[in-house]
Parts: sequence; structure tokens; C-alpha cells
Amino acid sequence: MCEDLSAVERLIDDLSLENLYERSEHLPDGCLKIYTSKLLIIIYLPHSNRLEIEDDRKVIHLDIDNLNHYYQKVLQRIKGLIGLGKRVFARQTVVARVDKRVSTEFLEEYHLNGPLPGKYRYGLFYQGELVSLAVFSGARVMRKISDDYRSFELIRFCNKADYLVVGGISKLVKAFVQEFKPSDIMTYADRDWSQKSSLEAIGFVDESVTDVQTFYIRNGVRLSSLESKEEYDYLVKNNGSIKLKLYLS
Repeated sequence: MCEDLSAVERLIDDLSLENLYERSEHLPDGCLKIYTSKLLIIIYLPHSNRLEIEDDRKVIHLDIDNLNHYYQKVLQRIKGLIGLGKRVFARQTVVARVDKRVSTEFLEEYHLNGPLPGKYRYGLFYQGELVSLAVFSGARVMRKISDDYRSFELIRFCNKADYLVVGGISKLVKAFVQEFKPSDIMTYADRDWSQKSSLEAIGFVDESVTDVQTFYIRNGVRLSSLESKEEYDYLVKNNGSIKLKLYLS
């Protein structure tokens, strides 16, 4: 049975409308390449494996199940990486704590991986509207370092669709640091979307690369785990993540 490529065709159409699409290429190993001026998007069909690609463009590795299920989120993230959207500077925004309900709804709508509640949530508001959000974990005391060494994790960050908040993540992190005085903040950057994290520009250090993650696709739905006897249609293995830390003490 042929794979439904309607989402791929839709993506090409939407990129063309923005004058971003250059060309596409079908590969014999079950992958498709879509070229824009700034990005090379590799779309993986079922049973295909990650490619090692070197290109002057930023490379995005995108599985067909994610494109099918989260089309608008994928498109908005691609547009954001290219630099399309309403540009707002962090100095034009007001930073404030955000409650769990508002944070969950915002992440559900705009973050590709969906919501996580975290413990501390900070948002940037532009003219009264929430346009950027960061979610942090509670403290983990690292007694192997010292009794008062506290490490936190930045577990979610995203902007509202069609907004580019320049300096947004820096302002959110600074607000969190000012209130909680962490010893460090760690986070992970998905290597399917970024081979070098933009967080390095605000002081985060590339510590390591995590192992690849395996997902099970069943009836087009992505699952992170299965019971031992459950069946699935095929596997997806991503490129792992970049582990980063911001050292503050």
C-alpha cells in the first residue's frame, strides 16, 4: 500500500505560497528532501532510517507521522526557523508567572511535543497577550557537588504561532534566575531540529549528545513504549538530543 503523501504536498504548497520552496527530491531509501533557501527538510517515510547529511543549510529531520498529526505546529516551527512572523523584541514585553492551566493550553496549541506542567512557568506578554512561554522543573540538589548546589531543568519553551520574540528566551531565563538563584539550568535540544542549539548564544554549554530514542508507530500514532506483546507497524529512531547547561555558580 502506498504511503499517503498529502501532508507532504500540502507542505510544498504552503512553502511555495511564502516563496520559500525551491525543489524536492525523492530518494530510493524512502526519504524525501525539500529544499528552501535556508533549510533542508528531510521527510522520512515508514521503515526508512536517519541519513547523515552535510549541507550549508540547516537540516531538519521530520518523520511522516509527525507531519501528518501535527501539521500546523510543524509548519509554524519551520516558518519560525526561516524567520517568518511578527517580530517582537523582548524589551517590548512584560515577564510574569503563568498558571498551570494557561501554560498547558499554550503548550498544547503551540509546542510540538505537547504540554508538561513543570513547577515554575514564566511568560512574556506583548500588549496583554501571551507570546512566549518557558517551563522549569523544581530544584534537584546535587550533594555530590555541594549541599547547596541546586540544578533546575528548562523543560519547555515555545512562542505563539506567527510570532518571533527576539531575545525572548534570554529574558525568561533571567527572570527565573533572579527569583530562584539556581546553580545551573540544564535542558535538551532535539537534534532532529537542530544540530547546534541557539541557546549557546545566551551562555548554555553543549555538554553531550544523548542516545537515540525509539518510538513505535501503530495505526499512524506514535508511542514511546509498548507492553511486551503489543504489536506495532514500524519503528522510528530519532537523532537523540543535545544536552546543554547554563552554569551560574
